[in-house]
Amino acid sequence: AAVTLLRVATGVLLALVFLFGASGVAARRGGVVPRRRRQVVDVGVILDRSTWVGNISWTCIQLALEDFYADARHAGYRTRLKLHLRDTGLDAVEAASAGIDLLKNVCVQAIVGPQTSTQAKFLAELGNKSSVPIISFSANSPSRSGQTPYFIRTAWNDSSQAEAIAALVQKHSWREVIPVFEDDDSNTRFIPDLVGALRQVDTHVSYRCKIHPSATEADLKSTISSLKENWTSVFVVRMSHTLARNFFKLAKDEGMMDRGFVWITAYSLTDIFDVVGSPALDVMQGVIGLKPYVQDTVELHKLSQRWRKKYQLENPGISASIPSVYGLYAYDTIWALALAAEKAGYVNSDFGPSVTNNGSTDFDRIDTSKAAEKLRGSLLDVTFMGMSGNFCIADMQLVSVNYTIINIIGQKRKVVGYWTPGSGISGSLNVKADLGTIRWPGDNENVPRGWLLPMNKTLQIGVPVKPGFDEFVKFENGKPKGFCIDVFEAVINALSYDVPLHYKPFADKKGNSKGTYDDLVYSVYRKEYDVVVGDITILANRSRYVDFTLPYTESGVRMLVPVRDHRQKTAWTFLNPLTADLWLGAGAFFVFTGFVVWCIEHRTNKDFRGPPGSQIGLVFYFSFSTLVFAHRERILNNLSRIAVVVWLFVVLILQQSYTASLSSVLTVEQLQPTVTNLEEVIRNRSYVGYLNDSFLPVLLKRLKIDESKIIPLDSPEQYNEALTSGRVAVIIDEIPYLKVFLKQYCQNYTMVGPTYKLDGFGYAFPRGSPLAPDISRGILKFASDDRMVNMQKELYGATSCLDKDDSQTSSSLTLLSFQGLFIITGTSSVLALIMHAVITIYNNRHEFSSDGSQSSWPRWPAILSKLFHEGDNPSNTPIKNEPAIENVDGATESPLNITNHIIEHLTDMDTGSPPEGEGTPGRELSVQGTEPLSFAYMHSERGHNGAASLSRNLSSIRRRQISME
Repeated sequence: AAVTLLRVATGVLLALVFLFGASGVAARRGGVVPRRRRQVVDVGVILDRSTWVGNISWTCIQLALEDFYADARHAGYRTRLKLHLRDTGLDAVEAASAGIDLLKNVCVQAIVGPQTSTQAKFLAELGNKSSVPIISFSANSPSRSGQTPYFIRTAWNDSSQAEAIAALVQKHSWREVIPVFEDDDSNTRFIPDLVGALRQVDTHVSYRCKIHPSATEADLKSTISSLKENWTSVFVVRMSHTLARNFFKLAKDEGMMDRGFVWITAYSLTDIFDVVGSPALDVMQGVIGLKPYVQDTVELHKLSQRWRKKYQLENPGISASIPSVYGLYAYDTIWALALAAEKAGYVNSDFGPSVTNNGSTDFDRIDTSKAAEKLRGSLLDVTFMGMSGNFCIADMQLVSVNYTIINIIGQKRKVVGYWTPGSGISGSLNVKADLGTIRWPGDNENVPRGWLLPMNKTLQIGVPVKPGFDEFVKFENGKPKGFCIDVFEAVINALSYDVPLHYKPFADKKGNSKGTYDDLVYSVYRKEYDVVVGDITILANRSRYVDFTLPYTESGVRMLVPVRDHRQKTAWTFLNPLTADLWLGAGAFFVFTGFVVWCIEHRTNKDFRGPPGSQIGLVFYFSFSTLVFAHRERILNNLSRIAVVVWLFVVLILQQSYTASLSSVLTVEQLQPTVTNLEEVIRNRSYVGYLNDSFLPVLLKRLKIDESKIIPLDSPEQYNEALTSGRVAVIIDEIPYLKVFLKQYCQNYTMVGPTYKLDGFGYAFPRGSPLAPDISRGILKFASDDRMVNMQKELYGATSCLDKDDSQTSSSLTLLSFQGLFIITGTSSVLALIMHAVITIYNNRHEFSSDGSQSSWPRWPAILSKLFHEGDNPSNTPIKNEPAIENVDGATESPLNITNHIIEHLTDMDTGSPPEGEGTPGRELSVQGTEPLSFAYMHSERGHNGAASLSRNLSSIRRRQISME
């Protein structure tokens, strides 16, 4: 059985081999080789081939389809795209009709190429209804991605281009930009994105210039004229190629392609140079353009060569060198669709009935396709390196990367830099570097400042009219003059460009002011003036309507008050230089120093001996005579000499200080303000003056001053009259006005109190005026100039009027001022006294130990008293270290010396003395070289006896003279 089963199986196997072999031979003989069929995926293409975008893109689409399936990597793909072109023109209705036809009759899985944003708006709705992806490589999204989930942009996001333009503007510090754009759906989202990006870099967009797509030459000229009337000279242009060519041609004719202007073209217009060629280059010299960065590769070169041949073959007579970026986007879009179709797998066209297919129109009866929806999901996940760069879709559009910045120079487009999301503007794509040299319009290499004075524009300047303080501004013979005018013209003349000026007084027909300073500032906001020049204070509420320059005067508000001489001259004025504690302290040290000297000199110096009453008088006399250095007593002890020298030094300083202070009290005016602070004014309910037509009433109200107590004044003369008459107690005004007032009335008034800070005087310009920053920089530069210093000296006077506050009044000298000196002299006197006592006890130590059995501590006071009141020996000979007093001639002082002194003085005073040579008793009795009598001696007992003897001798001498006559 097993053998039989084996034979049957072998026979079946041979039969099968024979059967398959025969069929294979028959097939080879017929020349037919089996191959797997690719499944077709229908894709609709809607373009306007009459435009350069549509024409270039269709050529790129055909090449993309050929290249994709000719690539060996895609040979095994099971799907193949089949394109269905609809050449509709730019009409949105025709595009929508073509879309409905493709969806209903062809049952396409995707539609490529709504060329404009208007077409995309309709087709996006078709995509939402049929679940078929609408893919555009040139149109902007008609709405946000959440509202049109089946509209996919295979081009870069316009908001990234807006960021690149804003970075370029910031790089060159331009503060104002005017967008010039075609008023169509393509700019519906770009212009808001651009304005937002410029706002992020502090650049202002004050005006948006819209141009209708069908604008005539007259319309363009009118638009250009309106641009010439603006200060801004930086323009961002985005419009169609045809409109742009005519616009730039007229702008060049009107002189707006010359020096000082800046033209930046957004992408879509930058390709005009590839399409139009030389005619566009000739009228757009110096223009800066942005375009997506495309890496230069070998594949791109090969594609460009093949594209050029095919394009010129299909479009004879039209020259184009390379496909635009839009063409590369179209090329990559077809590759992305082919990859997505293969990834999604083949699904038969499965358009089912729409949920609203019972409508009366074709739009309502459009069916939905699950296969198309699956294709959309696969397309969103596709990533590859395409001709335009990395293809990756996020947020329903291609992810933006880098932009190239080009500059039109002659017939060339020069790459001068790049913009990247991470590094911003740079001259190199990989490292941070400066931009290349840019040639701006007018063949200018210097960066334009971003604004120009409007052509044939004269600056209309408003000037305030006021009755007083014409040192700041005034009209004289129809011409403005004053400090404010001089500073403004000096700054204007220093600018690098000419600014024609025309001054207009802010006055009515009678020459009176038309309103307050606030009204004058608001007139700039109403565009009645281009600038206001005058003594305009910079305030927060005014800055809401105008732009102020930096201040050119010092700022602040202070109080002006009269001054009075508070000096009072009385019989006791001489006591004012020293305070009472200093008088008492000085007197105490006078007595103390005299006492110390008397204690040291009493034992050995006869001048310091005598009755108790005379010794007390000697102490006071000696100490106080040192005040005028008139002491005549001899100082014999070195210790007392040290004490006296130190004391004389203190007396010298005290005397000089007293003299200086007394001189100040008697001679210098001690002017003090009548009011020292604002609280005193409010408390006394005094009247306050202020400058009329100023902002000060608001400030005074904030300072809690009653409105009924403020009085407006117009001029320095009225200030003086009101303060002199007492009509106002104080005047509150800005410091510049007060300085001008004090220039004339410096002696009688002063500024007191705190300074309420303000920003000073400035020039008012319209909001966003580009001239204001230049004037501010000019003010900063001029403020450090010698001319500004000279102007201020002329305005305020060469010498400043000092504030007469309390710190300038003469104050009495206090004990604290001489505390250090008194400590020095007191210490030296005490040490001298202690050392004298120690030396005396040491030299007489035998007195304390001569009688050891009877000596005791209670006897010490008696011994010390004996030593103090007696000399060392009866003859009063000096002891060691304390020499006795001697006469200059070496003779001991005696009562006869006193008589000789007096006789000498009497005979010298005798006018009737005989001629020289005749003997006279008076001259014979005179003794030369004797010392005058001391105060102590005259009060001693010997002095009294000598005086009696002196009287008798004088009488005897007088009798002898009479007898001789």
